[in-house]
Amino acid sequence: MPAVTDHVYCDRCGDDLPTGDHAACRTARELEPPRFCGHCRRRMVVQVTPLGWTARCVEHGTITS
Repeated sequence: MPAVTDHVYCDRCGDDLPTGDHAACRTARELEPPRFCGHCRRRMVVQVTPLGWTARCVEHGTITS
């Protein structure tokens, strides 16, 4: 059984998680930072550095690697 999450949208492509196949998104997210907020689908401000990344949603705050 998959883990329960409060994310409604894919944080890579921005589409609804329940619809479609997001296998390619999960694979890409192993190497890439998120681009969309999983809660509200807004495009996030992403900064990548040699030490990791930060992604900021105006509504839901910042996440880091």
